[in-house]
Amino acid sequence: MVHQAASTQEFKDFVASGTVVVDFNATWCGPCKMIAPFFEELSKKYSSLKFIKVDVDELEDVSSEAGVSAMPTFFVYKDGKAVDQLVGASKEKLEAMVKKYA
Repeated sequence: MVHQAASTQEFKDFVASGTVVVDFNATWCGPCKMIAPFFEELSKKYSSLKFIKVDVDELEDVSSEAGVSAMPTFFVYKDGKAVDQLVGASKEKLEAMVKKYA
């Protein structure tokens, strides 16, 4: 299941512990919409990880702090720290990154 971050605090609490895959996206971003169902699939396939989506327009402070400048951008957080990043909507690269941490 993919969680949708509703606030900055909720995002920080969610990534504070465990391994979390984060999808920084925007409602107006075509590639974001294309890869969204695949991100959902990955959340089911790799259920040992947590998955969360962040709308860059709703949570600008979170995306700015992460240094997100293009969408979609995916991060892996371990216990609150970003440990990996992928820019772009490549299914193969996204799954390879997720698999490393599963």
